[in-house]
Amino acid sequence: MGVREPVDREEYGPEARPLPFERGTDGPRVVLVGVDGSRTSLRAAAYAAGLARRQGSGLVVVFVSSPAAYPAMLSGMVAGVVQQTHDELAAELREECRRGAEELGLPVTFLCRRGDAYTELCAAADETRADLVVVGSSEQAGHRLLGSVATRLVRTGRWPVLVVP
Repeated sequence: MGVREPVDREEYGPEARPLPFERGTDGPRVVLVGVDGSRTSLRAAAYAAGLARRQGSGLVVVFVSSPAAYPAMLSGMVAGVVQQTHDELAAELREECRRGAEELGLPVTFLCRRGDAYTELCAAADETRADLVVVGSSEQAGHRLLGSVATRLVRTGRWPVLVVP
């Protein structure tokens, strides 16, 4: 494993921490959801927020900015535009998390990372001690053959994974 890049982390809502755990209660303490701005990931985020609110859990929202597949082929200008687009999407998602936390009265932590989505979601789930991982299903045709992030998370088997269509 290489050196991990610093994590962009912001917390919103009441106390901005997961609620204390009480023995004998059902449900997860920490619900982690991966978002990338796609339709299915936003549905997964809405589902995870509702579940966290009903269960009295903390919500961790993870946005992973994946680097381009062929960075050497991108010119400096194109790479700058790609980075700016990722930064703008992260800012929009961060603001939406802040608004949702205030509206629902839910403790939300927003993490922004760079790298492979599967690797970063696994690391975030381990670091936050997530009890449940929620992701949207893939809409890309190639993932039916190669496997999606959701499929890889399910196969890992370290946490319960809920895949939202």
